Amino acid sequence: MLDEKQVAFYRKEGYIGVEGVLNRAETEELGWVTDEFVERSRQVSEHDDIFDLEPGHSAERPRLRRIKNPAAHHSAYDRALRHPEILGIVAQLIGPAIRYNGQKLNLKSAEFGSPVEWHQDWAFYPHTNDDLLAVGIALDDMTLKNGCLLVIPGSHQGPILDHHQGGRFVGAVTQEGFDDGAAVPVELRAGGISIHHARMLHGSLPNTSARPRRLLLFQYCAGDAWPVMGSSMEAWEQSLLCGHLTYQPRVTPVPIRLPLPPAVRQGSIYETQTVLEKSTFKKAREKVGV
Repeated sequence: MLDEKQVAFYRKEGYIGVEGVLNRAETEELGWVTDEFVERSRQVSEHDDIFDLEPGHSAERPRLRRIKNPAAHHSAYDRALRHPEILGIVAQLIGPAIRYNGQKLNLKSAEFGSPVEWHQDWAFYPHTNDDLLAVGIALDDMTLKNGCLLVIPGSHQGPILDHHQGGRFVGAVTQEGFDDGAAVPVELRAGGISIHHARMLHGSLPNTSARPRRLLLFQYCAGDAWPVMGSSMEAWEQSLLCGHLTYQPRVTPVPIRLPLPPAVRQGSIYETQTVLEKSTFKKAREKVGV
């Protein structure tokens, strides 16, 4: 669980790293299960409902950049989604009724992992209130060299920046004058977790090291946060992890930009961002030396 200083840090800065949440056995199990999925990806040559592939992927040299909806495909991932220590920490930050609204496992393999351009999760899925966050479980040590999470502290309290180009949603910041000079890394040992607010500006650079960086990401939201773009009743009920269902959304004065008109490329943030005319990384790239 978090202490008062950690909770206060998250409230002010919009993110936090917590070491040692998963034990060694849990972390190693997630690691070898993920290795099995990489092996399975040798059998596919195009993106599908499970695999999002890196450019250059082949059966001989599998390059997998994302496992989509991992908890739906293996019990180890599902246990991680419902991990009592993680849910206990999340409850401290957004309350006892918790739903999930997305999950994925992003892989940055040694020396070629794709970057994720600067963005705000909130731009993809605005809700009636902003008690939403993402938890990333580090399956490997996460460092600057292997493409760890980068965040801009305090940005969760600011505006929702433009994520459109040519009138279409592109899933990355296109705001004129955007400055990433205040970016900081979230470095963790395997078994630790990162937490960032849904409005936090974040991204990650390529993996330039000889070590992989695999991050299992779960998106959690307060039970009374209703998606502005709508949700089916079945999906709403099935996504509840703990607490009681409510059909009375809590509405707060939060800034919203809709992800419309929709992206030209669908399927994952990697695909959506492929149409970007230029990278969003500027000063942060210089600081990291990538």
